[in-house]
Amino acid sequence: MQTVLCESLGTPDDLVVREIDPPGSPGVGEIKVALRARGVAFTDLLMIAGEYQVKPDLPFVVGGEGAGEVLEVGAQVDGFKPGDRVLCPGGCVEQVLVAAARATLLPDTVDFSAAAAFRANYATALYGLQRGRLVADETLLVHGAAGGVGLAAVDVAKLLGARVIATASTQEKRDVTLAMGADHVIDYTTGFREEVKALTDGRGADVIYDPVGGDVFDESMRCIAPFGRILLVGFTSGRPALAKTNHLLVKDAELIGFTIGALARHDPEWVSRNSRQLLDWLAAGKIKPYISHELPLEKTAEALNLIKDRKVIGKAILVS
Repeated sequence: MQTVLCESLGTPDDLVVREIDPPGSPGVGEIKVALRARGVAFTDLLMIAGEYQVKPDLPFVVGGEGAGEVLEVGAQVDGFKPGDRVLCPGGCVEQVLVAAARATLLPDTVDFSAAAAFRANYATALYGLQRGRLVADETLLVHGAAGGVGLAAVDVAKLLGARVIATASTQEKRDVTLAMGADHVIDYTTGFREEVKALTDGRGADVIYDPVGGDVFDESMRCIAPFGRILLVGFTSGRPALAKTNHLLVKDAELIGFTIGALARHDPEWVSRNSRQLLDWLAAGKIKPYISHELPLEKTAEALNLIKDRKVIGKAILVS
């Protein structure tokens, strides 16, 4: 079966596509899944470069999100049968063995691409906004709003009743962000502090969702509302945020860091509750993952290069 491997750390162009044997029959508590769609993200770029917090042993399969059809069911597995459509851990491979406990049946209204596009981004967005205690009628400022986690935050925040100000670098990205529900969009490449202040009558944003870091974080500190919360999602700019704590004191503000991986370790029930909520919203059409690129599995490197070059809006999906 076709598999995309990282055999040496580097760039997407260093990835290799191999034909390997498919996995055997599932063991106790496992199911075997034929993946039909897989999501890739900025974190995959960091991982293949050796710059992510998690450093798997080489070689490893690229990616981790997937959706597909159950081929076989192992012993002591209830609730799944061959032919079922599932959302599950995946990667850039054609078949996987996964623990049944980590798979979720897909509603008929959700296609494979949408399923593979939403899990990591929307789980990050919902958990982050929960940590930020965002409530209806508050103002949320979302940076990198056309990226996967950014668009998910816009989508979820509007569902929660917040007012959303989004920043994005190109007109195309700003148009998509508006279409996803943002109330206002800003070209942050020329600065955003004054416009955020003007849009909030001088108060600033109650919650700031920042996957960019670097200079964007520095300017965010100057347009946060009193008692505001800044959510540290990541640093796609390449420079982690360095907070001036005196600014936090002046605004009675908070910095909140979070990761889905830590939540899964420390409170798996919270993860389960959020997963059920998100899947219910997805099935009902209340959240709508945006997919700008859908490519065949063998073009995984191309998909990751599109992410690196900031050409992906929402999500890039690999299908077979």
